Amino acid sequence: MATVLIADDHAMVRAGLRRWLEQDRAITAIGEAASAAETLSQVRDGKWDLVVLDINMPDRNGMDILRHIRAGETGTRVLVVSAFGEKQYATYALRGGAAGYFAKDQPPEEFMRAVHTVLAGRRYVSAALAELLAEALDQPTDQPPHAALSQREFQILCKLAVGRSVSEISRELCISVKTVSTYRARVLEKMNFDTNADLTAYALKNGLMQ
Repeated sequence: MATVLIADDHAMVRAGLRRWLEQDRAITAIGEAASAAETLSQVRDGKWDLVVLDINMPDRNGMDILRHIRAGETGTRVLVVSAFGEKQYATYALRGGAAGYFAKDQPPEEFMRAVHTVLAGRRYVSAALAELLAEALDQPTDQPPHAALSQREFQILCKLAVGRSVSEISRELCISVKTVSTYRARVLEKMNFDTNADLTAYALKNGLMQ
């Protein structure tokens, strides 16, 4: 028996995922959340075995939500779902503690396989993602510049790319302005860029933002 929380800001997506989950009699409760605040509140107040988490939430990035869920040590597992391709975000989601990454262009049957895999205590990766990970091992130097960033640096990159100020990022991540500035400097140095505009152009070109 399992309980699943669907965290996605699009009502139609939540309805579609709910329809498939309701067909599984082993899932006894299904909840919904349309924002980061709702998601974290429900995770705190209820016992969810699994959160199906969209990476692109309106009030906070899904990677931030993932970090808070993991920090809470509730035992809740997280399956990240996203319209972003696996090449862009999957590795960072898995590094951040996600139990799986599901691209929304895959069929519903594969979504249920992902859910069952994660609820069984295993990690889910698609065949395409497994191939990407294997290729990364074989060709470690043939990677985009952002692949060299740490999880936190990548998080800062994505926020700067969409126009967040250093002070806004500081409040969102609950770290000091000085720390954010240090991360920003590291990101610019590692990627050989000079300005935030360079980061935005890079993120657009490489599909890191919608």
